[in-house]
Amino acid sequence: MSGSPAIRMTGVVKRFGPVVANAGADLEVARGEIHALVGENGAGKSTLMRVLAGMYPPDGGTIEVATGGSALRDVTGWTTREAIDAGVGMVHQHFMLVPTLSVAENLILGREVRRGLSLDIASAEQQVRALSERTGLRVDPSRLVSDLSVGESQRVEILKTLYRGAKILILDEPTAVLSPPEVLDLWKVLRRLRDDGGTVVLITHKLDEVIEISETITVMRAGRTVGRMPTAGATARAIARLMVGRDVELALDRPARRDGGTGKGEQRADDAAFSLTQRTARAPSAQQGGSPSPVPALKVMTLTVPSPRKPNEVDNVSFTVARGEILGIAGVEGNGQTELIEALTGLRAPSEGTISIMDLAGALHDVTARDVRARADGGLSHIPEDRHRRGLVLEYSVADNLILGQQHRFAGGGGTLDRARIASNATSRIGTFDIRPPDATLPSRALSGGNQQKVVIAREMGRDFTVLIAAQPTRGVDVGAIEFIHGQLRRARADGKAILLISADLVEILALSDRVAVMYGGQIVVTLDASEASPDVLGPYMTGAHGSAA
Repeated sequence: MSGSPAIRMTGVVKRFGPVVANAGADLEVARGEIHALVGENGAGKSTLMRVLAGMYPPDGGTIEVATGGSALRDVTGWTTREAIDAGVGMVHQHFMLVPTLSVAENLILGREVRRGLSLDIASAEQQVRALSERTGLRVDPSRLVSDLSVGESQRVEILKTLYRGAKILILDEPTAVLSPPEVLDLWKVLRRLRDDGGTVVLITHKLDEVIEISETITVMRAGRTVGRMPTAGATARAIARLMVGRDVELALDRPARRDGGTGKGEQRADDAAFSLTQRTARAPSAQQGGSPSPVPALKVMTLTVPSPRKPNEVDNVSFTVARGEILGIAGVEGNGQTELIEALTGLRAPSEGTISIMDLAGALHDVTARDVRARADGGLSHIPEDRHRRGLVLEYSVADNLILGQQHRFAGGGGTLDRARIASNATSRIGTFDIRPPDATLPSRALSGGNQQKVVIAREMGRDFTVLIAAQPTRGVDVGAIEFIHGQLRRARADGKAILLISADLVEILALSDRVAVMYGGQIVVTLDASEASPDVLGPYMTGAHGSAA
């Protein structure tokens, strides 16, 4: 341990009706340490941290926190305001920002900077800009949150907590939308906070991050604490086994296979290879043995998406994805990936260019002028990058979310929905995609983030399609679910589907892709065969340091 305890949670119980999220969980975190809290989706990690942050009152157990140099004091049942005032801040996996306000206005909300009776927005923006530069979490303080990408919004959430002076910082999947250089910048921020006597609790499913940044690891399973260990000497496989209760194939630690198999026996023997800067597992080239048909299933030509703030969000982009191929698009969030996805799926109209998609009969059609439903019916499937904004209606049941956008396919007599077919579809999808808890009548809001993601993937990959736009498909899911989702993507490729993979996780891109393209400034600046791609090669393109477009 780095020092005396800053946090001690003992026997914490939290129930939501019949669902027990925490069943006597324990957690002890030392001052001046970075502590990793890991477990499967639904293990109770986020709930436990929300109890610590005052968002939920516990149904049992005690919470003790040391703040301001004091000894531990019992704060069981304190409020969010009391936690914030005591220097406990939580950065949530799902954003808690006001979209109609600017970045600076969100950061100062409740702590407004004033000049006389008026808000001093200029001063607030200056403070936010300075904090942004100091931490490396760069974002324009004058921009509206509604105009930000997912990755930029995550940066704002982290900045907001740091702006409020948090000394105990809880981070729930903070790197899910950050590029490798941004992750390294965040590590610098966390280490600086730790060195200044601060305490960090990091919830993440990325075991390489756990090993790289933390000093101590606590593992939860089914609402309980099942293990605690020093990070020194821990291995990714040992952590995963404790999390899941079985051996897990670490998909990011092995080369992908064209046959969609698990690649058993192909893992590296040394878990130290899991380092952020060393992970270079990649798929074999599409030009090697077992290569897919060269027939394009997705063809994009000179696509341009305009922007009111700069020349173009997407600027003269062209590429193809063949049947049986995964094309990965890497890049720092906010470089046109979101706008490209929206243009391809019919959510945003381009000003120039064409989009052609292969239909279910094998013919290529120009769909540039077609709407979302027509593209979906024509063979396009879409896993959105933000499951809450684009993928789910949280108040709807799991069963209804599993047919979202496809209700016309489940119509019964008299224009009503065929509830028996919907229930049958839900039972099948829940079983195939291991959605937990396996209750189709629950509202999607009641599921953990990872199981919400499984609902989206079950819907989009459980129907007929020729082209899949997979945007951040494993964001916020655990190692077991990543293993499963990657397997589904590989099987779809082996079945001849064309997959455009957009991910902020460079390791995921390298593990799955046959070719890798990098977006920067709205353009594709390089496209490489997977055998040529690595973090060292791609990094300069991702940050604009490589020079002119290639």
